[in-house]
Amino acid sequence: MSKAKQYAVEGVGTFLIGLLLWRFTGDVEVPVVTLTKVGIVMMIVGGVLSANGLWHAARGGT
Repeated sequence: MSKAKQYAVEGVGTFLIGLLLWRFTGDVEVPVVTLTKVGIVMMIVGGVLSANGLWHAARGGT
């Protein structure tokens, strides 16, 4: 698997998990972190990974 495809798949997966956390864990109480905020951070990281995959694909990276 090329780096571009790997980054894109990881980014989309991370974004979707973050979206699920952000959307459906509003009522869940965890002592250390807020799961909705973790979901937002994961969506941002997923977006950055996806953008990195698109960048590698546009540059013709392997």
